[in-house]
Amino acid sequence: MKKTLEGKKIAVIAESKFIPDEMQAYQTGFGLYGAQVDFVSRIWYGDYKPQSTVFYSDVDPSDQEPWQSPEKLVVGKDISTVNLDDYVAVIMSANYVSVRLRWSEKTDFTDPRELARSAPASRFFADAMRRPEIVKGALCHGLWILAPYPELLKGRKVTCHTVVMADILNCGAEVVVKDADNGGKELAKVVVDGDLITGFSKHEALPFIEAIAGAIVNRKRPYAHDG
Repeated sequence: MKKTLEGKKIAVIAESKFIPDEMQAYQTGFGLYGAQVDFVSRIWYGDYKPQSTVFYSDVDPSDQEPWQSPEKLVVGKDISTVNLDDYVAVIMSANYVSVRLRWSEKTDFTDPRELARSAPASRFFADAMRRPEIVKGALCHGLWILAPYPELLKGRKVTCHTVVMADILNCGAEVVVKDADNGGKELAKVVVDGDLITGFSKHEALPFIEAIAGAIVNRKRPYAHDG
């Protein structure tokens, strides 16, 4: 494989309830392209600013023995210190990571909508969405991070897990379906909409990575969605 991303950096947003296989796929897959993967998250809360924190994976009884212990992921970069200019892509990882990261420290409920939009991770991903030169990826449940910012999903072509589909449709996004082998319709597994790449589930991690790598290589070209 050609190292078409040599010297480039990709930020993967993580939290507890991550999927170990997905994280390993990012490290290995993008590594084969020559890219560096940085795991980032919200690890600072007020005056509490550790150098790193440990997150714990989900344990899926359908994939593993239910008594197995969660795996650990050490993250040493708080999103408030991340410079988007350093990265060619930002990925919101799958499962319930995005739900956990929509928590805000604010306690003023005068405007609930603004409180929801104040979650640091949602603001971070929203900032990346406003920059078409940066490729954005969201796998499985990942688009939940943008629910507080529906204007950034309106009109975008996406795919997502059925668990989050109602929320994403309510944001005005277009969930892409395609012809199935049985003659019916099925959700698209990976959708490329210019600078936004989405995947249906963890099982699409490899084609999802390939699509992001391709979008990074071509990111200087005008995107169809740019207005």
